[in-house]
Amino acid sequence: MLLAVVASGFLVRVLPFTLPLPLLQIGLGALITGVFQQGLTLDPEVFFLLFLPPLLFLDGWRIPNVGLLRDKATILELALGLVVFTVFGIGFLIHAMIPAMPLAVAFALAAILSPTDPVAVSSIAKRTPIPRRLLHILQGEALLNDASGLVCFSFAVGVAMTGVFSPWGALGSFLWVVSAGVGCGVALTLAVTSLQMALSGRYGEEAGSPILVSILLPFGAYLIADVVGASGILAAVAAGITMSYVELTGRAPATTRVDRAAVWNAMQFALNGVVFVLLGEQLPGLVEGAMTAVREGGHGNPWWLAGYALAISFGLATLRFAWVWTSLRLTMYAARRRGEAAATPPWRLVAAMSLAGVRGAITLAGVMTLPLALPGGAPFPARDLAVFLAASVILLSLVAASIGLPALLKGLALPNDSAARRQEEAARSEAALAAIVAIEAALRAVPRDAPDVDAYAIAAASLIERYRKRVDLVGPSGAAGGRGRQGERAEKALLMTGLHAERETVFDLARQSRLTDEASRKLVREIDLVEARYR
Repeated sequence: MLLAVVASGFLVRVLPFTLPLPLLQIGLGALITGVFQQGLTLDPEVFFLLFLPPLLFLDGWRIPNVGLLRDKATILELALGLVVFTVFGIGFLIHAMIPAMPLAVAFALAAILSPTDPVAVSSIAKRTPIPRRLLHILQGEALLNDASGLVCFSFAVGVAMTGVFSPWGALGSFLWVVSAGVGCGVALTLAVTSLQMALSGRYGEEAGSPILVSILLPFGAYLIADVVGASGILAAVAAGITMSYVELTGRAPATTRVDRAAVWNAMQFALNGVVFVLLGEQLPGLVEGAMTAVREGGHGNPWWLAGYALAISFGLATLRFAWVWTSLRLTMYAARRRGEAAATPPWRLVAAMSLAGVRGAITLAGVMTLPLALPGGAPFPARDLAVFLAASVILLSLVAASIGLPALLKGLALPNDSAARRQEEAARSEAALAAIVAIEAALRAVPRDAPDVDAYAIAAASLIERYRKRVDLVGPSGAAGGRGRQGERAEKALLMTGLHAERETVFDLARQSRLTDEASRKLVREIDLVEARYR
């Protein structure tokens, strides 16, 4: 599977036509199984544990917290309200099209189709110019709607197995799954990072230990939540979001941040690709099982499979469009009632938000957990057909988003992001001024009778001049030229002082919400790279 991921990275550039990377990886997975007979059968429990925690943790870590808080109402409407709306709407549609599929099974299939996939959304976003705010909303929705979709799915399966449904029991279970899952992720991250900082501050630690701890955190959060019957998915997401706040303390060394980013980028590339390759490996077996299910349902023509998948995909897009359009109208009406200005978004942006509801491997892994048999021993009704339809909808949503989003967003006039640029420029200037103050203080602390006092004075003058150029927006700062061994030592010491002051200023601005998460990470990484170079 890793070889297929590497090959896909080259093939997507070599092919004479444009093909989205996730679809190419799915095709390679189908080739591995269909031609070489080397595919693996997806084990849902292993999949959920092995792939989802690190990917969701990283998405939670890197998603802008300012965007999450600013658009929390919209994200919750999509993550909760739209899921329930989809379960009922698509559930009745599936049952009407396929009477042989019991209503409870149709609801279960609709529930597992309702959550969008953060891995798929991120993969599409890399090659599609999605507006930043829209992307943040889609990522926030995808991170949170898995819990609501999986809870609805589990209750629908329970009804199919027992024929009993308790609304109050469902509500209580949902509240526990969500609150306990979030609590596990937050508590574990705070406890582990606090302990790690205390131990490393007193005894020191190996260079790779913090990186390994960050890799283990999402798995620990997921497993603890699973033990207490909560959502491991939400626990991993909450752990990642909490980690982004822990980072604002600035206690991790620069070299650790640089190395950790490299490790996580490699993990993200590998796991993202393997998820889609694994999905493709399931397709040949799913097609065979679904054809049998269709014949048992009274349709001998396999083209009914394509008709079912297209109808469900169209239904999902239509319901999503209706929900998004209605939600925006209500939001604008409420804003006008409060006397606020509310601009109507372009229809193409609404359509893009509807089309961007991409399903992914979470849907397939979830539907694969459908029981094989009922309590009496009879086969679970239409299981193979449900699994195949879920896989087909995943493929159709990927194709539709990959082709439709660039067409919808092409030439769309988007709001100017000048405010964010001005904020970043102001942060650079403020950090440079803090560095100047710190370097001047360090220079004053050098004893006047020290043998290298002149070297310190020369190095300080050169560095301060470079920082002043940044404040005046003449150019970026850099290191002063070397002036012998004493000059190099003085330059390095003062440069480290200036970089430390810069970084602390950036972290402070982020903690005060005067700088976005994305901008602060960008600036801190630039500072870390300069420090790593000179260390």
